[in-house]
Amino acid sequence: MISAMQGLLGLASGALVGFSLGLVGGGGSILAVPLMVYVVGVPDAHVAIGTSAIAVAANAAVNLSNHARGGTVRWSCALIFAAAGIIGAFAGSIFGKMLDGQKLLALFALLMLVIAMLMLKTRSRIGLSDVQISWTNMPAIVGLGLATGTLSGFFGIGGGFLIVPALMLATGMSIMNAVSSSLVAVTAFGLTTAASYAYSGLISWGLAGLFIAGGIAGGLIGTRLARLASRRRGALNTVFAAVIVTVALYMLARNLSLS
Repeated sequence: MISAMQGLLGLASGALVGFSLGLVGGGGSILAVPLMVYVVGVPDAHVAIGTSAIAVAANAAVNLSNHARGGTVRWSCALIFAAAGIIGAFAGSIFGKMLDGQKLLALFALLMLVIAMLMLKTRSRIGLSDVQISWTNMPAIVGLGLATGTLSGFFGIGGGFLIVPALMLATGMSIMNAVSSSLVAVTAFGLTTAASYAYSGLISWGLAGLFIAGGIAGGLIGTRLARLASRRRGALNTVFAAVIVTVALYMLARNLSLS
């Protein structure tokens, strides 16, 4: 059971995650776990991870439908990548549940630092617009899908900022196609991780519902603002990466001081 205050904070935290996703186009889900632990006050890191996984999957599914209508999803590559990643996500979620919650949060903070660096990295390469699955790129797609899926399942994140460069590396596709296609994997990985945690009773369904509702509302606002601030997208990414680094350092200080 969650208190009324926790419910309100969960709704607000979901709105913040959705807002950041709509504003900068990714990375917001990495804040879901620290928000649940340090703002909402979820005492168990594993419950926070399981709950955020279902929220991330729901938000990714909504965004995927929008990208699919625009015809920018490269389904043949995305489906193989996601299929390989599901195996990794399932295995990763099992290992994640086995690890002490405090250590898991410390490792999570280190991953946040890596993702912040990826957000700051420019992605100006044009890439190929007509990429399809082939015997040439299949090994890379399967291998990188398995690797990113494992990380996603282990930490309970969508992993978009890991999946996008992985898809570009494996296939040479454009950034637009990679962003759109990555949502197939984010949805699949999130659902796989959530199913594993749900089986272990490690999801707060009420909080997940509030987080998803807040995320949808915040995403709409963030998307509208992003159109107005499109020329400052680089600056927005820099600011958001700085926020992620700050939160990651706070998490490291908290969890390493308790060890």
